[in-house]
Amino acid sequence: MKYQVQSGWLSGVRRVPSPHCNSRPDDAEVDLLVIHCISLPPGQYGGAYIDEFFLGHLDIDAHPYFSEIATLQVSAHFLIDRNGRVTQYVPLNQRAWHAGQSTFCGRENCNDFSIGIELEGLDTDTYTPAQYQSLAEVTRAITEAYPAIDRSRITGHSDIAPGRKLDPGPGFDWDLYFKKLDQVQGDVPEG
Repeated sequence: MKYQVQSGWLSGVRRVPSPHCNSRPDDAEVDLLVIHCISLPPGQYGGAYIDEFFLGHLDIDAHPYFSEIATLQVSAHFLIDRNGRVTQYVPLNQRAWHAGQSTFCGRENCNDFSIGIELEGLDTDTYTPAQYQSLAEVTRAITEAYPAIDRSRITGHSDIAPGRKLDPGPGFDWDLYFKKLDQVQGDVPEG
């Protein structure tokens, strides 16, 4: 699918607007893409818990783990579930609250200048072919809209918050991701 960014939203994806966002600083150039992973409860896939968490409506009685995180105000620009379905929570011209305390190339507060994509998964697990395909297609649309984001400016949460975060984890295949990205950008044939 060929996605396009229109007024900060990606065409053709599910939209679930999160209140956990705000304006970027006036001088912020969006020039970083951060890949994360999330599953709620940890290690369980499917259901509406991630939506509920990003909306601030997580039911603490649904699972013991939820009482630990229910008061956190967290979001991402996108979630790609295990089937490759893309959900957008925050428009790209807004700051999603995904990176927390973070640094990239000496710049702090990565939320100011980054776009965050969550893959439904666990930092100790692998990801699905559908997720890699959707991630490549979403990345293509983002890099077309934000040309300052090149491959040197695509990173994992673990790289901007070392010692604090591990995602997307060792099960994330960076080579496969970039191969898929080349394919959707038309740089190499599929196969």
